[in-house]
Amino acid sequence: MVSQNVKSQLDYVPEKPGIYLFKDNAGTVIYVGKSSNLKNRVKSYFVKRNNDDFKSRKLYETVEDLEFVVTDTETEALILENNFIKHLMPRYNSALKDGKTYPYIKIETNEDFPQVHITRQINKDGARYFGPYAGPGSIRKTMDLLKRLFPYRSCTKEITGNDERPCLEYYINRCIGPCVDISLKKEYDQIIEQVIMILEGKSKGVVKVLERAMTEASNKLRFEKASVLRDQIKAINRFSESQKMVSVSQEDQDVIAVAKSNDHSLIEIFFIRAGKLVSREHFIMTGTQYDSPPKILESFVKQYYESSSNAPKNILMEHKLEEEKLVTKWMSEKFKKKITITVPLKGSKLNLVQMAAENAARELLRTKAISLLKPDLLESAIDDLQKYLNLRVAPKIIECYDISNIQGTTPVGSMVVFENGVPKKSSYRKFSIKNVTGPDDYSMMQEMLRRRFKKIILDDANSKQDSALTTSKISANKWQKPDLIIVDGGKGHLNSILQVMLELGINDLPIASLAKENEAIFTPETSEPIMLPRQSNALFLVQRIRDEAHRFAISYHRKLRNKKATTSKLDFIPGIGPKRRKSLISHFGSVEKIKLADVEEIAALKGITRELAVNLKDVLKT
Repeated sequence: MVSQNVKSQLDYVPEKPGIYLFKDNAGTVIYVGKSSNLKNRVKSYFVKRNNDDFKSRKLYETVEDLEFVVTDTETEALILENNFIKHLMPRYNSALKDGKTYPYIKIETNEDFPQVHITRQINKDGARYFGPYAGPGSIRKTMDLLKRLFPYRSCTKEITGNDERPCLEYYINRCIGPCVDISLKKEYDQIIEQVIMILEGKSKGVVKVLERAMTEASNKLRFEKASVLRDQIKAINRFSESQKMVSVSQEDQDVIAVAKSNDHSLIEIFFIRAGKLVSREHFIMTGTQYDSPPKILESFVKQYYESSSNAPKNILMEHKLEEEKLVTKWMSEKFKKKITITVPLKGSKLNLVQMAAENAARELLRTKAISLLKPDLLESAIDDLQKYLNLRVAPKIIECYDISNIQGTTPVGSMVVFENGVPKKSSYRKFSIKNVTGPDDYSMMQEMLRRRFKKIILDDANSKQDSALTTSKISANKWQKPDLIIVDGGKGHLNSILQVMLELGINDLPIASLAKENEAIFTPETSEPIMLPRQSNALFLVQRIRDEAHRFAISYHRKLRNKKATTSKLDFIPGIGPKRRKSLISHFGSVEKIKLADVEEIAALKGITRELAVNLKDVLKT
């Protein structure tokens, strides 16, 4: 029911652009919106037939008062809307969490000897600002990298050039020392320009400048200076190589995707410069439970770029924005260049958006897992899991099993244990699959579980036969029975494990399988899969346990595969130890090339006698 107070004001709302503020009965602003025609937009909330979405219905029921602010243009209204949302954090608006305190890198380009430091406030002072960054961790990593690459000053003293001696940073090549030689201003300005270029993703340009300087220093016989520049170039090249090439077009792009939760959402943004993924950030948006993913992305774009100091010409989005034309017009005016926002439908750009979306989903799960570490949430998740799976006791001890192999090669299994919702790594177990050939996951899982269950039976039998053993000795040799066993897989995996339990006469261990597709849970007691609520702590808990089992299996599989790959005939030749083996491979490159080499060439290596070389050639021939 629309309040009488609101009804009396509707006729006085102007038909002009601006923002409107809805308030509840306590006078608190609960929603801020904007429109090119305030009268039409505000009235639309209070017509029953238009209240189809949940947010509109809630506002219809809750709004007790309203205010409006008229602007000259819709673009001005958009800016004002951002400012009000950031300041008031209304309940029904999607908002960047603590958006006003995100950190930036500030370069004091308005000073003679600019400083580079972290700030949380942008001022119109002529300085250069880069960001915002998602938090102090990511920005400090960037600052540490910059300080290792470039010798700009980190002190705050006034630079006069009259200091008697420089500080320690000068002697370790972390500063060029303008405090003792003010004539270095031109060189210092070049260093700051290179810092700016790196932050803009232009590392190739920096390398070219430094290479010219290195050549010039070398020609002037300033070899110490040339060696410092050489090391700097190598460090920048290593940094550049660590960045992933994701676009052959060499474009500058921001790629933005969203993962939505029930009460908040996570935005993933990839920063691509000159075709390389130079960095990524993720941001939390609060109050998103009433908004669709496109609406959440639109709120993020407006709030993020409103406080950003720069933007590329091309922005790739996971969803189409409702007000795309207005947003691109505003951004183009703000950054003084034409900005385009596109939703790619195919090709490499679509792949980039999908990669950002996958990372957003994974990061959202990770943050959920971290929040799940709170004792009250863990207890709630365990209780919910007992209820959903109809277990006799709460699953305080959960074991999870997974298989890892590549087309049946080097197959391994893993067992992880969670006690009271927390990993108990001392109880983890690794299994080498010995009796299965070929890619047969069911048989591999059966072999692993058969060995595991036999251990339980043997421990039970031993504890009954030898009652004289002390409690401590029994517990040292006995694995605790789990309250629930989870296997990674679908109905087929569950049936294969039930067959093993039937063989061994075990009927008191609750078991379930978790299928990756749709996260469906299968149990012996139900014919249909159990679907845990998408945002339930119980689902996050079983996903976390399954992912840990998967991680543990893959790490063991990778270790065995690497070990197998590094094993060769050289390992079985008497007289060829690790040092000689390394020397041979380092010199010849491979075992095949050692086979083709002459005995004299092999014997010429340090530590290899002619007799050993002859023996080596004989063994490699077989």
